[in-house]
Amino acid sequence: MVDAHRTFVIVGGGLAGAKAAETLRAEGFTGRVILICDERDHPYERPPLSKGFLLGKEERDKVFVHDAAWYAQNDVELHLGQTVTELDRAGKALTLGDGSRVHYDKLLLATGAEPRRLDIPGTGLAGVHHLRRLSHAELLRGVLATLGRDNGQLVIAGAGWIGLEVAAAARTYGAEVTVVEPAPGPLHGVVGPEIGAVFADLHREHGVVFHFGAQLTEITAQDGMVLAALTDDGEEHPAHDVLAAIGAAPRTVLAEHAGLETVPREQGGGIAVDASLRTSDPDVYACGDVAAAEHPLFGVRLRVEHWANALNGGPAAARSMLGQEVSYDRVPYFFSDQYDMGLEYSGYAPPGSYDQVVIRGDMARREFIAFWLAEGRVLAGMNVNVWDVVDDIQLLVRSQRAIDPAALADPGVPLGSLHGEE
Repeated sequence: MVDAHRTFVIVGGGLAGAKAAETLRAEGFTGRVILICDERDHPYERPPLSKGFLLGKEERDKVFVHDAAWYAQNDVELHLGQTVTELDRAGKALTLGDGSRVHYDKLLLATGAEPRRLDIPGTGLAGVHHLRRLSHAELLRGVLATLGRDNGQLVIAGAGWIGLEVAAAARTYGAEVTVVEPAPGPLHGVVGPEIGAVFADLHREHGVVFHFGAQLTEITAQDGMVLAALTDDGEEHPAHDVLAAIGAAPRTVLAEHAGLETVPREQGGGIAVDASLRTSDPDVYACGDVAAAEHPLFGVRLRVEHWANALNGGPAAARSMLGQEVSYDRVPYFFSDQYDMGLEYSGYAPPGSYDQVVIRGDMARREFIAFWLAEGRVLAGMNVNVWDVVDDIQLLVRSQRAIDPAALADPGVPLGSLHGEE
């Protein structure tokens, strides 16, 4: 039976919020749990939106974190299609879009991120798309199928993870794809030029056209339909549809207006939280894409926009709200699937942080592990079409030990022998 004297409220209906609600109940919390979602769909996972669901390999009902009945069965009050317009920290209450107020004893902000918009003429056209929500993916799946059937042209702004995954999906449907990217290569700020070339070659082999060192300046139209995408170097790319895949911005407006500490955009943005995922207000927590957390392992503040962070951050925040000792020190992890290439990345190696990239395996066959090192220490590792090595890679990152690069590159040397925990 629910104890109405204590109320924990979660704002944000993504994976992080849903897993936080699940954990509160699993840990024995008997008070009210209120989960407020601004979408009309109950909480779902986002990776399928650019992978299996977009490709038509997964049905819509497979993306949801829990089935619809789970929330009532676990006494989670689910408010769908409802926005939060104000956070009153002094009164410990939220104002909702319909004017009602909700009291909280503890509050979790899991408001996620939203796609950055192209600030150029033509972005309001119906053929200009973003990919963040289930509704976006449903629309885009139909668009790609139509483009494939009609040999249509898709221009993608951005060669990051979303841009490349959608490019792979579009080519699988048969659409013509051009990717426009200001950097000299794909994923340049994530994996650097050495590994970025692997992705460039992969996509070119599948017919993707890259236009590096340029950015879109205008999307032109004819009779209200997208006609072409223009770039700042004078090129014109024919297009029937355009996808803006230029990154995501953390949804911090609610926190900012309430006076919570946030991180400037140039430092990654997000709501500032400590290692226990607590904000500058001791009764307010944040997790998932929106949280910029002090990371005990790396000694820096990190905001991670990937599935594993939502999956693990929601439960960690819930335990912290319950007063348990929490130090959220997960090694950042994400995965991607493009054509027949699958990969997993573990660690944190921003541009300028590493001095060496070590390869174990065969890059030409796209079966290898790449390690990013600084003074011999493994900052990050990415396994490409090589499986069951994530635990070893993460232990290498955690060890912060200097590793012999020759041994790291030698497939004959077990990874477990290098981190010392075999």
